[in-house]
Amino acid sequence: MKLTNARNGYGTVSLALHWVMLLLLVAVYATMELKSIYPRGSAGRAGIMGWHYMLGLAAFALIWVRLAFRHLGTKPVIEPAPPAWQNHLAALVHVLLYALMIALPLLGWLVLSAKGESIPFFGMELQPLIGENVSLGKQLKEVHETIATAGYFIIGLHALAALFHHYILRDNTLKLMMPRH
Repeated sequence: MKLTNARNGYGTVSLALHWVMLLLLVAVYATMELKSIYPRGSAGRAGIMGWHYMLGLAAFALIWVRLAFRHLGTKPVIEPAPPAWQNHLAALVHVLLYALMIALPLLGWLVLSAKGESIPFFGMELQPLIGENVSLGKQLKEVHETIATAGYFIIGLHALAALFHHYILRDNTLKLMMPRH
């Protein structure tokens, strides 16, 4: 398999980044859902939130690698070619996905900064992006949570579109994203 993208398929790096990002997003969302099994103020809840922060920031770092790599090589060809409106809709959903993967971790970092809390990142502590401002922190947290909720729908739409292309349109869209032997 080739490292870079070609007209007949995505390269190893693009495929790996796509599926690693999916796993990271699942883990980030799972930590948010699982935090409620621990009472507020407990060590368990703090631990799971620490993982939420670190995994979110890992996704933030990787998205830049993914964006850079996306522009290397060529874009694989979907066969049979979809109509222009589907290409436009796919481009919009991809922009929303990338915006989500950039905005959510950045907002989370800003929330922690504004609340005066530490920003853990796998044994390191990142610098705050802004000064302490509890009121701003609450506002940013609401924006963060609203976008995260929208993320469920955007990610779901992306997955449904892949299945639609595979099972209804019977084109090669999903096959292009699957690892090949």
